[in-house]
Amino acid sequence: MAACRALVSRVVLPLHYHHVCRGVMLTHIREKKRWMKAYTLIMERKRKMEGPPPPKPRSQQPNFDYHAEVEAFSARLRESFSLELLKTVFVNTCYLRSEEERRRALGLDLETTTLNLKDNGELCAHGQQFSKAFLSDWCRGSFPSLPEEGVAAVVGHLTGSEVMCHIARNLAVEDLTMSAEFPVPDETLQGTFFAVIGALEQSSGPVRAGLFIRDFLVTQLIGKDLFDMWKVVDPMGLLVKELTCKGIALPEPRLIRSAGASTVLPLYFVGLYSDRKLLAQGPGETVLAAEEEAARVALRKLYGFTENRRPWDYTAPHEQLQKPSTQALTSG
Repeated sequence: MAACRALVSRVVLPLHYHHVCRGVMLTHIREKKRWMKAYTLIMERKRKMEGPPPPKPRSQQPNFDYHAEVEAFSARLRESFSLELLKTVFVNTCYLRSEEERRRALGLDLETTTLNLKDNGELCAHGQQFSKAFLSDWCRGSFPSLPEEGVAAVVGHLTGSEVMCHIARNLAVEDLTMSAEFPVPDETLQGTFFAVIGALEQSSGPVRAGLFIRDFLVTQLIGKDLFDMWKVVDPMGLLVKELTCKGIALPEPRLIRSAGASTVLPLYFVGLYSDRKLLAQGPGETVLAAEEEAARVALRKLYGFTENRRPWDYTAPHEQLQKPSTQALTSG
């Protein structure tokens, strides 16, 4: 009897035993299987050798209804789209071409391989034209002193692939885009987002499209420096040109203060004076660099694109947006 009890205690206790602490019974049961560690190591080694699996589009993953997602897209953005235009927005030319080639490779005839779908080429061109015209008018109204080169640089930054693709991916446009490649190339995604703006303008009018551009594109200027978007090679020459046009005396650079001139990390502050008045000052590792930075600071003040500028008013009535939107339609 004693031998049986000893055998039972050796076999049962490691797998299931009770421990009483302060009147509470705790049960310890080993849930992990013995083969799990070896299997996990093998799968991790295989993943390192083969690399991560290729990404799959959302349409090829489970629990995805394309038509329901397209209809929910406008509700998610709180915009009113025409359903036919919205379905056309996400159809790219490369998708139609690749799908027809795939069907042709399966041996289907010409009538069967032809898809009864319309690509988003016209909507993309219309949206691009409307967006650039609206942003140009908005930029001229918000920064009247900014020259046309600066306006073109700001509009080019906002309508560039980096900004447009960033917004499109955060709005889940990439998940609905029909493209021959995945991940969707930036050029294709940019054109699809332009098509979204074009479809919105044709569905709800220029006012709603202008509000959409203002809320999603213009807000990308928050925290951006003017000369990060506009590459000026000679800021001092541009400052002299601007002051000459305004009838102001030419700037005179003066070294204000310096620190660590004999070290590996010197710092110089140069001030620009016009008619004995300080226009701007800027730091730099050399006197020339400090002078260029001071010229950039003076240009920001002239153009009204400073860091402490007044925030934009997003509560403007629709009548104020109607004018630049109408100009956007007629300027193209």
